[in-house]
Amino acid sequence: MNQAEIFETIVRHTREVVPALQAHRFTLTDSLRELGANSVDRADIIMMTLESLALRIPLSTMAKAENIGELASIIHARA
Repeated sequence: MNQAEIFETIVRHTREVVPALQAHRFTLTDSLRELGANSVDRADIIMMTLESLALRIPLSTMAKAENIGELASIIHARA
């Protein structure tokens, strides 16, 4: 799985968790926090993404990610 596919998986789950973002055009520099996802939403998005990708990565590893692109990069590096 490449980084673009991981990004699309994150976007899909973000739209599921935050329905108000259905029409949003996501970019790598989008911050889940700035898009209105609270801490529970962000944890749900990450857990759903990891489950979809059949990965087990500690959530603390992804705490440093400033945006969706960095999150995808961290997950890709651990995949």
